[in-house]
Amino acid sequence: MATKKPATKSTKTPAVKKAEPAKKTPAKAEPAKRTPNAAFMKPVTPSAVLAAVIGATPVPRTEVTKKIWDYIKQNNLQDKDNRRMINADGKLQPVFGGKKQVSMFEMTKLVSAQLK
Repeated sequence: MATKKPATKSTKTPAVKKAEPAKKTPAKAEPAKRTPNAAFMKPVTPSAVLAAVIGATPVPRTEVTKKIWDYIKQNNLQDKDNRRMINADGKLQPVFGGKKQVSMFEMTKLVSAQLK
């Protein structure tokens, strides 16, 4: 039969770690700046129908969308109940292919057909 040793407590105190000097973190490099997509920034020429709304000068696609939204808001053409729908007036109806009402998502597709 094996004899059990009595459990004794150690009189040694646990080892204390020495404080290490804080490591210096390297200076954070600035994140890479986003470059604009060249396709969106390339000036496009609007058709005669679209030029009646935004002007005839070539502008980037982003500006075309901004100018159309400015026109829509100036003339209160957003539907009162469903703000995603645009009610076309006399100038916008030919741009929208003769439709009286289009969604804001469909609008970009219809407008892109009017750009050269």
